[in-house]
Amino acid sequence: MGHVTADWNPMGEVYFRKSELYSMDRKWQEVADLKKFKIAAAPYGGPIALIRDDSKIMQVKGGARPIVYIFTSVGVQVASFSWKSLRVIHLAWTNTEDLMIIQEDGTVHLYDMLGSHKKTFTMGQDAKETKILECKTFRSFSGTGLAILTGSFRLFVVNNVEEPRLRRMAEVPGIEAAPSSWCVISSERQSHVLLAKENQLYLLDHGGHYQELTLELDTPVNAFIEMSVSFDHRFLALFADTGVFWVGSSDLKKKHCEFDTKSKTRPKQLTWCGGGAIVAYWENMLVMIGPDKDWVKYNVDSDVHLVAEYDGLRIIGTQTHEMLQRVPTVVEDIFKIGSMAPGAMLYEASREFHEKKSEKADEYIRMIQDQLPRAVQQCIQAAGAEYEPATQRMLLRAASFGKCFLSNMKPDMFVNMCQMLRVLNAVRDYRVGIPITYEQLKHLTLPVLIDRLILRRNWCLAVRICKYLKLPETEGESRILGHWACYKVQQTHVADDQIARAIQSKLGDTPGISYSEIASKAWECGRAGLAVKLLEYEPKAAEQVPLLMKMDHDDVALSKAIESGDTDLVFLVILSMKDKKKLGDFLMTLRNQPVAQSLYMQYCRQQNPDMLENLYEQVDDYLEMANIKVSNSCVYGSEKNVKTQIDMLHVAQENYKKGNNEFATKMTEEQIKLLTYQRNMEADLKQPYLNLSIHDTILELLLTNRTKLAEQLRKEFKVPDKRFWRIKIEALSENRDWIELEKFSKSKKSPIGFEPFVEVCYKYGNLTEANKYVPKVPAENRVRMYLRIGVLEQAAEAAFQIKSEDDLNLVLMKCGVQNKQLAAKIGTMKSQLGKNKNTNMG
Repeated sequence: MGHVTADWNPMGEVYFRKSELYSMDRKWQEVADLKKFKIAAAPYGGPIALIRDDSKIMQVKGGARPIVYIFTSVGVQVASFSWKSLRVIHLAWTNTEDLMIIQEDGTVHLYDMLGSHKKTFTMGQDAKETKILECKTFRSFSGTGLAILTGSFRLFVVNNVEEPRLRRMAEVPGIEAAPSSWCVISSERQSHVLLAKENQLYLLDHGGHYQELTLELDTPVNAFIEMSVSFDHRFLALFADTGVFWVGSSDLKKKHCEFDTKSKTRPKQLTWCGGGAIVAYWENMLVMIGPDKDWVKYNVDSDVHLVAEYDGLRIIGTQTHEMLQRVPTVVEDIFKIGSMAPGAMLYEASREFHEKKSEKADEYIRMIQDQLPRAVQQCIQAAGAEYEPATQRMLLRAASFGKCFLSNMKPDMFVNMCQMLRVLNAVRDYRVGIPITYEQLKHLTLPVLIDRLILRRNWCLAVRICKYLKLPETEGESRILGHWACYKVQQTHVADDQIARAIQSKLGDTPGISYSEIASKAWECGRAGLAVKLLEYEPKAAEQVPLLMKMDHDDVALSKAIESGDTDLVFLVILSMKDKKKLGDFLMTLRNQPVAQSLYMQYCRQQNPDMLENLYEQVDDYLEMANIKVSNSCVYGSEKNVKTQIDMLHVAQENYKKGNNEFATKMTEEQIKLLTYQRNMEADLKQPYLNLSIHDTILELLLTNRTKLAEQLRKEFKVPDKRFWRIKIEALSENRDWIELEKFSKSKKSPIGFEPFVEVCYKYGNLTEANKYVPKVPAENRVRMYLRIGVLEQAAEAAFQIKSEDDLNLVLMKCGVQNKQLAAKIGTMKSQLGKNKNTNMG
């Protein structure tokens, strides 16, 4: 137990420990003279970036350009590039581990951790004109924020560098020099700037408002020259020029303590260790101050850089990388000398049993029999808080030993901790270099850790972790393999065929894999041929086709769309090709794709009739070309442009001839002749006849008593007698010329019978005239005609004459209450028919 507590230091009632994470790599030791460099390290065990600090070395005209170095937490160099732009004011890392480089003119560059440039934005015109004096990054409610102080002593804030929106903070009246210190305090909804103007404190927001704050101080101060906010923005530390620390809540409403350091020198760094202590760094010395004025001093042999973490503080030096953190309560309970906590007793019992084979193990177990579940839980939790695998194993072995005496304890907590520790130990390995703690992992989440392994191109480890934890393929292995494939296509020294085969063999039909995304990445890298090959493996045409169109492979896109059977997709390609290609090339492409041509014709019928004619002309479809002319002639006919209409019909007639459609040719010729007649009649008679059918034209002539012209049209267009008789009786009836109608009915034998005469008379309301023609109707239809005009008695007589009992029943159904006499008569008729029937049968 002694080795576990060897690096513990008491501070009041709690303990802090400083443990070595890594011995830094040789390359780091050769490069990293921290006095000469600006340094930025990402939290959660993230990478480290260095660039030469021009303010700390003498500038030589024409000297070498500074180099930006990127290292892992173990000091292994992963990237470097020459800096060719303006002077760098600040380096920082975003929450997605992108390196942020801020220039003196307010230009901000974002690079990934492998040194590839991602994006650039600026911090406004004021920064460009007056330069940046100081800048700070912070964790905001929406991502990683950036705040700057310009040469005009104005403050500007961006709450999320991924989507930069510049906000100008309120100005403090009468400020004529740079503030003595300032920091950003982020809340759930917005960010504020706490600014110190000597010993006066102001809280600024971006709405133009500021608030002067009053601080409870036991010792007067002249100016606050340094300040720091905790990782979670709950606590604040202020350092005054008198050497006094004020430690309290970030809203300044609660003071935890004041501490006099006896040093008026401004600390090189002021950083929080989790939320439990503030650490000040002076030359060769770290001083840690707790909320109750307790303090611990650590000596350092060389320059270091402090990195605030969620649950501690990382100390990066030239030789080593260390972690300073408060000893977790559960670890303290187990390993503290003389502890009687259940976890401590179980741990001792396990040691007695496994190492000494002593019966004392039983005594320890009996002492905590009632608290055994709590003891097992403490050992599991303590294992998660330990960095050394050997200590983890001892604690987990103790937990497993305690579980043997419990029959109803669920194994989930133990299993989950074992799994998480295997993952943590794998990523902490010096070959990976992510010294993340269990508490940090819970705060960061496992998917984000997987993303960070992907960023480092640790594909194999990321896949193994996903398989080990049995994560869904779409969230784990598939996503990782997709990223690997996107990286693979960037290897320009490897042939397209070889990369395509390698990706397909590795990915296959893995669920969640999108070959179109990989192909898109290949195209962005200038490898269109590889992109096309990869799209061959994409099973979804809806993802294939848009990218092929984007790459101007329209013919391939059209073929894929047709193969998919998705008409919407085919239309998408066709309309895109129409906009991009010359008309002749476009029509030729469609001619080679009959399905696409058919669909486009369907589209043109509704949206673009002129184009439809071009399509039919392209394929020599004379019949369809003629049909279009006929349809268009109807449009022009409605516009009273008869000459154009006739010209179109002549063209249609020629096309029908070429298409060997004799019937359509003849009908078109007849229509032209009819239009010619109608045009002449309109001119002579001043009546509208254009575009009427031959039936309506004759009807109009008869209605206006132009019988000779009607007869002429009848002969000219060979109108059949039956059709002409129907037209004429319709006209005579509409004119109420009943005498002429009767004469016409007697002029010769009616080719249409006399039922139409009855119908037209009934239609125009002359039942008397209608009754004249019913007797001339054949006997079998006479009953129906009488019923049509409402003459029930004659209908009954007619039914009796033809001896039809069914017709008599039909008449009887029409008889109402008022026709009782007729109903009785019909009954008599039916009886007579029945008797006659029986007589005949006899």
